[in-house]
Amino acid sequence: MIALLQRVSSAGVSVDGETIGAIDRGLLALVAVHRDDEPRDVARLAERILTYRVFPDAADRMNRSLLDEALGLLLVPQFTLAADTKKGTRASFTRAADPKVGQAFFNELVRLCSMKLGTVETGRFGANMQVSLVNDGPVTFWLES
Repeated sequence: MIALLQRVSSAGVSVDGETIGAIDRGLLALVAVHRDDEPRDVARLAERILTYRVFPDAADRMNRSLLDEALGLLLVPQFTLAADTKKGTRASFTRAADPKVGQAFFNELVRLCSMKLGTVETGRFGANMQVSLVNDGPVTFWLES
């Protein structure tokens, strides 16, 4: 599994002009599932998203996690992160999970994160979404499980 984490001042996702998820300060995570991912990858990615140290401490060093700060999390499914872009000028999506598997793993990620964090908002699997954000820093990390 992949998560592209972005520390944000605010973020939101909309479908057909309707906001379906929004947070203030926290993390936006764009999430993809590989075809060879297993259930343990979901748990590992949830742990990494929640505990990855991206927020400043009193000394202005990135030593605080989303859980430490009790901030918002916006999880957005984005299968294109699993694309193979090594050849040519068109991405191949053969590495991405089957949509049913991808949706099940994404839903489990949402469930696991929601158990430990108060605010978890989501995008809609399979929808054409518009994502807006104010990247804080900018701070962006690529996580894999």
